[in-house]
Amino acid sequence: MKLDLTEESLPVYEALSSAVRLRMLRLLAVQPMNVKELAAAAQLSSAIMTMHVRKLEAAGLIRTHMAPGRSGLQKICTLAAESAEIIFPAQTAAERKSHRKEIPVGLYSDFRIEPTCGLATVEKVIGNFDDPRYFWDLERMNAGILWFGKGYVEYKIPNFLLSSEQPEELVITMEIASEAPSINNNWPSDITFTLNGTKLGFWTSPGDYGDSRGKYTPSWWPALTNQYGLLKQLRVTPNGTFMDGQKLSGVTLDQVDIRSKQWTLRLSVEEDAEHIGGLTLFGKGFGNYNQDMLVELFYTYLSESPGAAGTP
Repeated sequence: MKLDLTEESLPVYEALSSAVRLRMLRLLAVQPMNVKELAAAAQLSSAIMTMHVRKLEAAGLIRTHMAPGRSGLQKICTLAAESAEIIFPAQTAAERKSHRKEIPVGLYSDFRIEPTCGLATVEKVIGNFDDPRYFWDLERMNAGILWFGKGYVEYKIPNFLLSSEQPEELVITMEIASEAPSINNNWPSDITFTLNGTKLGFWTSPGDYGDSRGKYTPSWWPALTNQYGLLKQLRVTPNGTFMDGQKLSGVTLDQVDIRSKQWTLRLSVEEDAEHIGGLTLFGKGFGNYNQDMLVELFYTYLSESPGAAGTP
């Protein structure tokens, strides 16, 4: 989550201003729970607990869905946020200089994938499900979502860095999830990130989310199919590579040939991964974030003193 000091972030701050709700988040970080279980743990009535659940859900901190239970349907609560960053005005006022590119998810230059797989525009599925041949269909340029069970997609990204500019930090932001047959919120997948032939590390996606419809997912999209992912931020800095502030590896900017005229970014689910749970990549028109993959290289001029942009 990215927060600031505007009123748009106020629901999150209000949701976190309760000892009860903080405890709920700690409990849900361990495992999903229903409202009755949360009420018992907090020694509150189910009615009061329902009010706390609504507050956390409205803030985007938890998700809920209905599931069969011993005495009928029950509301299951799961944690929806992994981390939060607060951007203060002093930081936003002095914006760092950067070269920024949005990469549509269908603008890959190469792939090698295995089913389950497919891709779609905001109007229709491209070709047929589970047929990798359609990944070369010309309509892929308009794709807003793609998914596969194993293998990789690879993107060529132009580099507009000038010789007078000193790279400080490369930030890649994407909405991403696992890929399960149908949907499964508990479907771990080790997704590996490789830049210019150097493995940056891997992140384990928790699941293939389908408990609720994605905020921007088209109304025609089938219910029992990938609905949304998690917004993840991969950062390559002079101090290593990080995912949402957590260190993935010691690979630095200097080790990935950052000054090459173009970069090659590969997203893969490797043959030897512990969790082979596929990959779903969301772009504009799908998921909870109406954006394509965003690649941004922050820099200073060589005449300036290096800043702290690469510090996690």
